[in-house]
Amino acid sequence: MVIGPKAVLQALQQGPALDRIYVDTQWQDADASSIRKLASENGVPVLYVPTVKLNNFNAGEHGGCIAQKSRVQYSALQDIISQTVERGEAPLFLILDGITDIRNIGGIARTAYCTGVHALIIPEKGVGALQEDAILTSAGALEKIPVCRVPSLLKAVDDLHLNGIQVLGAVMRSTTAVAAVDFTLPIAIVLGSEDKGIYPALQKQCDLNFSIPMQNDFESLNVSVATGIILYEAMKQRMV
Repeated sequence: MVIGPKAVLQALQQGPALDRIYVDTQWQDADASSIRKLASENGVPVLYVPTVKLNNFNAGEHGGCIAQKSRVQYSALQDIISQTVERGEAPLFLILDGITDIRNIGGIARTAYCTGVHALIIPEKGVGALQEDAILTSAGALEKIPVCRVPSLLKAVDDLHLNGIQVLGAVMRSTTAVAAVDFTLPIAIVLGSEDKGIYPALQKQCDLNFSIPMQNDFESLNVSVATGIILYEAMKQRMV
């Protein structure tokens, strides 16, 4: 962790890379505006939390501001798209919408790396922190696969569309089965949380929704397991 406003400001200016910054809701400091400005420029989420949250880090005197160092090196989405196309490959991305369980995120990253996904796309807020536990669960895959952290998933979908990449939503019920989807095309797959699914506005932007058939009637598959089924279908098609 990086403790205190001065240390956080220095990290934003010179490194190390930060995953997120926690700020006391009552915090007032001369460095506050500079930290917010630099955090925005560097795509580092700023989370406003009560004092008790900061105290729970057991980090000593924090001055109302604590940051977590990042083990993951984030990439710009357009850079990854351009690099993938330059290699003559059809882009394959995963968009994680509202997935907060770090074990699921780690499992998804591990499968994504093994099946040739070019990058994970995550929002700045509303997703589990990609820290030690997530990296351990991913068996280190989160340090190998590119991760694009974006301010808005809706804006990211617009950027994908502008680059000729179809956006597909994995949903509970759809008349289109996963095996009927052409995964050889440039594609980004949206995965929602198990309890809420894909955010409605984001689902509306999808070019197609598809589902995984199930033999017995049940609420849903675990999102990490569902990801494995989808990605191995995609890999099978791409290998052929």
